[in-house]
Amino acid sequence: MQRINPDVKPFFIGAERGIEKSVLPSTEFPHALLDLHPLYRARPWENWKTLRGAWTAWSRLGKLVAAGRPACVVGTGGYASAIALGYAAMHGIPYAVQEQNSFPGLTTKFFSRFARQVHNGFPEAASHLKPGKRTQLFDSGNPIEPPPDPLPDRSLARAAWGFPPDGRRVMLIYGGSQGSKAINDVVAGWVKKGIPDGLYAIWATGRNTHADYASLETERVRIRAYLSPMSEAYSAADFALSRGGAMATAELCAWGIPPIVIPLPTAAADHQTANARALAAAGAAEFIPQSSLTVEALDRSVRALLEDSALLEQRSAAVLRRARPHAADEIARKILDMTMA
Repeated sequence: MQRINPDVKPFFIGAERGIEKSVLPSTEFPHALLDLHPLYRARPWENWKTLRGAWTAWSRLGKLVAAGRPACVVGTGGYASAIALGYAAMHGIPYAVQEQNSFPGLTTKFFSRFARQVHNGFPEAASHLKPGKRTQLFDSGNPIEPPPDPLPDRSLARAAWGFPPDGRRVMLIYGGSQGSKAINDVVAGWVKKGIPDGLYAIWATGRNTHADYASLETERVRIRAYLSPMSEAYSAADFALSRGGAMATAELCAWGIPPIVIPLPTAAADHQTANARALAAAGAAEFIPQSSLTVEALDRSVRALLEDSALLEQRSAAVLRRARPHAADEIARKILDMTMA
């Protein structure tokens, strides 16, 4: 938004217990961290924290709005945005919602009926919403840093990893920024067994467990604690083994990298499984539940892609059809248009 209009003055609302507690203070943006809590479905007796936090947050929001009424509120679907969206709805402040996942959360489901705009990261989310008459629904995709256009030369990217520039396949293995022990342990067993001929791999383990797997590195398997910038791995990869997070899958789609998706089973409302099913139904991915991920299952899935180039090409084409690389810019422009309407 600020790139488009430098006069925009963002103010962020977050939860004291969320990742924003460590992220927001490191940015230049003014912000407020509130005592916000989710609904404790499994421990309902703890919902007094949710009620207390909502009361104190409402009061704090009132003081913030009194100091400067916002042109709009943008909620990103989580529990931390629910109170701000509620306050906006009650006080006539226009608002938009950006839903990352294929199955919308409670916040998006409730507030979409009063929103001016709803921006869906997955087109499948629309079928679960009941927007109001004034609500504009957009298949915007998720806001990511877009890949360069044109994409980097794949041969050069592979050479930078010490891989042959042509005639081979490269697999990216990435279990999220913190890594995934469930995925890492299966991959470790697979690597020890011997990965298929003609395959090279870039494996990000996560910082905390890198030492447990680093000794498995070979000329064909590069093992890193963390990938930064991710573009160096994306540029070299033909396909991936990944979790089903909304942003991770959005980046893979934008780069044209079809994933084998292993959803995190403990994700809120099992939304990663819904994301994986949506991508698989579109022909853009293979979905394997974590409970079914074994060395043998992984080997079968990888060999299927290596031995059937048409299958890999079909998935690559399907994943590109899901790509929304310029979502951030498009969402920003539509929200700015909304504030001027």
